[in-house]
Amino acid sequence: MLRAAALFLYGEALDDMRYGEIIRVREDSLAEELGLVPGDRIVEVNGQGLRDIIDLSFAMADEEIELLVEHADGERELLAFDKDYDEELGAEFRAAVFDGIRGCGNHCWFCFVDQVAPHMRDSLYVKDDDYRLSFLYGNFVTLTNMGEADFRRIAQYHLSPLFVSVHTMNMELRAAMLGTPRGGELLGQLDRLEAAGVEYHTQVVLCPGVNDGEELERTIRLLWERRSWVRSLAIVPVGLTKFREGCHPLSPFDAAGADAVIRQVSRWQKENRQKSGENFVYLGDEFYLLAGAPLPEAAEYDGFPQLDNGVGLLRNFLEDWEKSRTTASMAEPEKPARLDVVCGTAVAPVFGELLATVRTGKRQLRLLPVENRFFGGGVNVSGLLTGQDILRALRAQETPRDGVLLPASALRSGEDVFLDDMTLTDMEQALGVPVVPVLSGAELYDVLAHWGEAHRLRRDGKLYTWQGNAAYTKLGEGAG
Repeated sequence: MLRAAALFLYGEALDDMRYGEIIRVREDSLAEELGLVPGDRIVEVNGQGLRDIIDLSFAMADEEIELLVEHADGERELLAFDKDYDEELGAEFRAAVFDGIRGCGNHCWFCFVDQVAPHMRDSLYVKDDDYRLSFLYGNFVTLTNMGEADFRRIAQYHLSPLFVSVHTMNMELRAAMLGTPRGGELLGQLDRLEAAGVEYHTQVVLCPGVNDGEELERTIRLLWERRSWVRSLAIVPVGLTKFREGCHPLSPFDAAGADAVIRQVSRWQKENRQKSGENFVYLGDEFYLLAGAPLPEAAEYDGFPQLDNGVGLLRNFLEDWEKSRTTASMAEPEKPARLDVVCGTAVAPVFGELLATVRTGKRQLRLLPVENRFFGGGVNVSGLLTGQDILRALRAQETPRDGVLLPASALRSGEDVFLDDMTLTDMEQALGVPVVPVLSGAELYDVLAHWGEAHRLRRDGKLYTWQGNAAYTKLGEGAG
């Protein structure tokens, strides 16, 4: 069985990328033995051109390999060798797709990319709707940009599960919300996936007065009827920034609206659990925070199938914290430690309760909920905080500090860079103290418990490896 053919890092798309560019070679790997180095590009395997890491993985499953490599100087070399069927190449690639990310041609009413501030880095304006990134990373796709060849390839390689943005099962409404007639073709597309034996997770971006209420009721019911193939349904509230010029008019949820959604979905969860043993449908954390409602217990998330979609993220964070608290004591530090803990305003009440349990005479913890002035106060999650907003809030504090802890989710994946291109180094130099990103509840507890022993918590980039069950699994990634 193919265990691992290649590793890659999720980098930014390169429009002119045609081949798989190597950025790192693992020590004592097959790639090192072959003499491959960063900058080399894989052109073909056994005469087959490569569109992405998926093609490469299947091609490398053979035991007799002819690898056409283009070196950084433009010279090409054909490497012929034998390998074990499950032997890893041991090379990491700049991007998962070699022929460019499939762009999105929709004009969704709620698209967050259309609400990003002007004059930011180009990658923030990229709209992807690529089924390969759905399979590899769990990115949600609408399927509107799918062609016949795409469906055939999904069936051929059995690319399952996928992550599908449904939004509504009313096809006329869906076409309007996505801004394309192809939005109304979803039912037939789901039928094709199911006929190919492909399972899929689904999501609804819920917009008040648009696809909620009775429309949401129908969407849940019709997806539940497809539960043999639908693994889960996540419902997340629409996110609105202050940069909405020319966008379809939408309103955010208020506390009463969030409470109504919770009560509506709770009825389905109770009924679904009685029938199948699982809730099937799950709400984004923002609904509970906005309504001031208690978070569901961990068991209610059935293994957290949509954690990366912000569904159960906070509960998972709390579970990590509690496991650390019960397995490792937090002794009083030898020297006083005055630490600022940064978070978004939405989670501030929960974080306040956590810090109160470990605050001591020498461990002086100040919770600092940061208002998102950059995107607007309606955006209150930690992952969308910018460096400039965090730095402004920290500078406004009058008392001194020895260090800062902030959410790693506010940084670009695998890098020490915020959305506005400020770096951690920039922030540290401006403040004159260590700034430590934490990814999970366990990391937060560990840094608080051992502050002074190691100020900087370094994290490697997210690595992904091919698995024999035809799926990619994220390695070394926490929740938070």
